[in-house]
Amino acid sequence: MNVRLVPVALSALCALALAAAGCGSAGDTPAVGDVRTTAAVAPVPASAARPRVVVLGDSLTAGLGIPVANAYPSLLQQRVDAAGLNFEVVNAGVSGDTSAGGLSRLEWALQGDVRLLVVALGANDGLRGLPVGQLRRNLAEIIERARERHLTVVLAGMEAPPNFGRDYISAFHQVFPSLAAEYDVALVPFLLEGVAGHADLNQNDGMHPTAAGARIVADNVWAVLEPLTKQQQLRGARGEGRPGP
Repeated sequence: MNVRLVPVALSALCALALAAAGCGSAGDTPAVGDVRTTAAVAPVPASAARPRVVVLGDSLTAGLGIPVANAYPSLLQQRVDAAGLNFEVVNAGVSGDTSAGGLSRLEWALQGDVRLLVVALGANDGLRGLPVGQLRRNLAEIIERARERHLTVVLAGMEAPPNFGRDYISAFHQVFPSLAAEYDVALVPFLLEGVAGHADLNQNDGMHPTAAGARIVADNVWAVLEPLTKQQQLRGARGEGRPGP
C-alpha cells in the first residue's frame, strides 16, 4: 500500500505541542493523560448486537479533559451512524497508556464481535523516551494478534517530542509507516494532523485536544476508516461475515 510520510513541518508542530506541555527527562516526563488522572473505561459487554470498531489508545482517545461525547471515538460513532453503517464504535482509550499497556489489555479490548481495530498508541512512549524498538515490537504484536482474528487494522501515526534528539525523533516517526507497509494495514499518517501546535485547538496543557480539536482528529481517522467500514458492511450484506480462526 502507498504510505504517505508526515511533512517535516507537521512533525515540528507536534514537537512544539508536546514541548509546550512541559516535557522533562525520561524519568519525570508526564504521560499523555498521566496515570494519576486516568479515566476508568467501562467493561465492554460481550453480547453487543452490532459488530464493533475498537479504538485502542491513550488519553487522546479517552478524551481527557473534555466530555466523553466529544472524544473522537464518539464523533466517529456519529459519522458511522450518519453514513448508515451498522457498527458500534468502542472507546478503548486509557489515559497514560503506552504501547506496552495497550498490548497488555488487547484481549480484553477485543471482546465481542470486533471487525476493525484502530491502534492509536505511542504518544506516551515518545514522551517518556522509551526505546523505539520496544514501541515497534509492541505495535507489531498488536497488529499480528488482530490479524490472527481476521480484523481490519488501522494504525494511527504519532510523533516524538524534541527532548531526545533528531535520531530518536526520526526513528520514532519511521515506526508507523514501516509497520503499515510491512503488514499492509491502513495508516493515518499523524493522528494530530491539523491540531498539534494550534493553541486554539488544544487545552491548557498544550497537548490534549479541545472539543474542536477532537473533531479534526475524528476527521483524520474517518478519512481512512470510512471506506474500510463500508467494505466490511458490504461483505456482511453478501453474507460473507468474518472469516473463522
